[in-house]
Amino acid sequence: MKKYILIVAAFFTAGISGCKKDFLSLEVNPNTPSVTTPDLTLSAALNNSVAIVETNYNHFGVWAGFWTTSGNYVPNQSINQFQFTNNSFAGDWGNWYSNLTNYNNLENLSSTPDLANYQAIAKIMKAYGFQHLVDDYNNIPYSQAFQPSTILFPAYDKGADIYEDLGKQLDAAIALINGAPASAPKPSAADIVFHGNMTGWKKLANSLKLRLAIRVSTKTPGDALVTDLAATQSEGYLDGSLDAQANPGYSNTNGKQNPFYGNYGFDASGNPVFGNVYYRANNFEVTMLTNFNDPRLPRLFTLVPTSSSDATLRVHGNIFGDPGVLSNSYTSAQGPGLLQSPSQNALLFSGAESLFLQAEAANKGYITGDAKTLYEAGITASFVQLGLTPAQAATYYNQDIANVSWASSGNKEQAIITQKWISLTSLFNFEAWNEYLRTGFPAHPSSIDPAAISATYPTRIGYPLSELTTNPTNLAKEGTIDVFTSKIFWAQ
Repeated sequence: MKKYILIVAAFFTAGISGCKKDFLSLEVNPNTPSVTTPDLTLSAALNNSVAIVETNYNHFGVWAGFWTTSGNYVPNQSINQFQFTNNSFAGDWGNWYSNLTNYNNLENLSSTPDLANYQAIAKIMKAYGFQHLVDDYNNIPYSQAFQPSTILFPAYDKGADIYEDLGKQLDAAIALINGAPASAPKPSAADIVFHGNMTGWKKLANSLKLRLAIRVSTKTPGDALVTDLAATQSEGYLDGSLDAQANPGYSNTNGKQNPFYGNYGFDASGNPVFGNVYYRANNFEVTMLTNFNDPRLPRLFTLVPTSSSDATLRVHGNIFGDPGVLSNSYTSAQGPGLLQSPSQNALLFSGAESLFLQAEAANKGYITGDAKTLYEAGITASFVQLGLTPAQAATYYNQDIANVSWASSGNKEQAIITQKWISLTSLFNFEAWNEYLRTGFPAHPSSIDPAAISATYPTRIGYPLSELTTNPTNLAKEGTIDVFTSKIFWAQ
């Protein structure tokens, strides 16, 4: 993950350690931070969270069917050929545990009733981060994490048990907000997501709870996470009028740009950065959206000439793993709907994704609501997010095409997941990958690189080398992990 020059003074808070490997804080007790305040800790932690989400999952962007690696570079063995080790993709673990240490600090700093709103936000964002870790690794240190004064080597909790507790923590966060004294301060400038709008935080908590419940529902529809959804439905969810998005003051200055723009767009002088030239459109998504007559396609990826002999401009992608991939002159980079401005907001959780989650829940009877209306609202929110109009969305979803029109889609779940997948393109690679592991939608081909060590995608990534060297006894209890057969507990 690209390391950014810190944008606001809050980033100098004690405990903000970026990608340090001592993420479980064996030397510094997070329960007694030296010099910090809830406001300083909150803004720094939120900024780190959005940077992780928008920049940390390149491999899943490829495996989810959005991207391919560029033909201008030597093929990436880890991504294209699945030849990865415990050193590969290790940032997922270190970045989140480092970030979660700060939310744990915030929760401890805000344990009194007058700081209930801060404590609620800490609980919500801890649930957000731990969900990412479970979905990456399955069993992880949870109940014994952040206790360096008493537990140097935390044991691993089962992913399913963590999910259940995260649901309880989200319920507790909503209750804290509802029960906060009228005099309890609400974070304003420090809250770079909702600016002190605690209703927004409740809707994020409820949308995250819905994401957890839907994820487990495929294998265990009677899970307590699922059956409890109705209890908090009245709190509302993110939707087309409300995204969870952050902006600490992004600007067109190197190191201070929106993290997605700075990693996959252009530097302050307008030159393409490495992520822009290295990750190109995947032919799978290009073909699907072309067949769908989807006007989002040229908003997601750039228009390029088709060849040296044909100047026709269109979106053009590579086939994943193709050793004869085209050069960058004839393949598309991230498009103008994604790279709108170096100061654009950074998304934590989109209203479009929330609407598709609601559509699936309503379709399965977990919550009340009209699944068709929610599905079409999700498509509309995706269009608007990319700079298109609701009228264009309506024209699109009224086509007589399966997985576009609700009426024309025999498999409603497949239609919902397919449209959710499109809405997640590039900005939420990790969520798209998880939904593929959960549902198999949309089915897309694996790498055709002749050096690929498997004809199928990995089912997970391995624990990082840092755990092998610092917590080997507890890690050994997890048994042998095979990245092609070991699965996250909710996966098919």
